[in-house]
This record gives sequence, structure tokens and C-alpha cells, in this order.
Amino acid sequence: MAVPRQLPNTITIVRIFMAPVFLWMLLVDGGADGPLRWWAAVLFIIAIATDGIDGWIARRYEIVTDLGKLLDPIADKVLTGFAFIGLSILGELPWWVTIVVLIREVGITVHRLVVASDHVVAAAWMGKLKTLAQAVALSLALLPLWTLVGDWIFWVNGVTMTIAVLLTVASGIDYVITEVRGARRGRSAA
Repeated sequence: MAVPRQLPNTITIVRIFMAPVFLWMLLVDGGADGPLRWWAAVLFIIAIATDGIDGWIARRYEIVTDLGKLLDPIADKVLTGFAFIGLSILGELPWWVTIVVLIREVGITVHRLVVASDHVVAAAWMGKLKTLAQAVALSLALLPLWTLVGDWIFWVNGVTMTIAVLLTVASGIDYVITEVRGARRGRSAA
């Protein structure tokens, strides 16, 4: 079966466009546990799940592109960034958590864009683990599960969010160390 060469990148771009729709749905009714909150959470989960789908298609059909390597992490950061911001606006997540995450995400994205003409920095294993942890933590925080299972879910949300934030910081440090080592090797080879 022939797969259109741009299919993975198209899925990634759709994910970027889903992010503001998700944020609007989350915020429009003040984050109440009504239908829009549930739909916002479902939209987020579908959008973040496409991260694995577009990557799988690209690798499976050998249509990995430099544009895809650049856009995929940006799409993840836009979607998760909007989720962190939305939860902080609603008062459900401390702003310091969102700020720490956004500093890491924006900093690395800017670096990727700056070096894109020299080389494309694909996501490393720790970055992928970070994205998975963020996806799980944000999905649990977005779903108004307290209406179904009670307040103990807030403890679970706290644990998963702590893991996600720790992995965010650790993967940022790992990224910087890897890039510094690569730059040193490049200078010594020249």
C-alpha cells in the first residue's frame, strides 16, 4: 500500500491546529466539569496520541523527513504548552510548574530552530519519555475524574505531574549536555 509522503507531516500540522481549539474548549466555561471539559480532554488525548501515529507511519514507510523531525516536537510543545497554560489559568496547576516547563520547552525549541540550517536535532529517548509522562499527567489533570472516583484522584494527578516535571527538567539538562558535547566534538574535528 502506498502512503502519501506528506501524511505524517499533515498529521503533525493538524495536531498544531487542534491545540487552540482544545484550549478554547477547556477555558470557555471556566474549566467546569461539564461536557466541554470532557470534550477538551478527549481532544487533547486524541491529539497527543497522534504523536505516536505520525512517527510510526514515517518510520514504517520510510518517509521520515527533516521537516517532520522539526515539526513533530514543536507540535508536542504547542499542545502540551497550551494544556499547562490552561490548567494554570484555571488555578488547577501552580504557575511555577507551567513556567518551568515552558522555559525548558521554548528554550530547546528555539535552539532547534537556530541550528536547523546546520543539522536537525531529532527527539532523544529521554525527550520522548518526557513527552509520554507529560501526556499521561496532563490527560489525568484534564479529565474531570474527581466527579467519578472522588478526591483521591488529585493525589494520583500530583504524583504523575511531579514525574512529568522532573523528566522535563532532566531531559532538558540531557539535551544541553548532548548538544555541548556535540559542539565540542565538531570543533575538535575541525
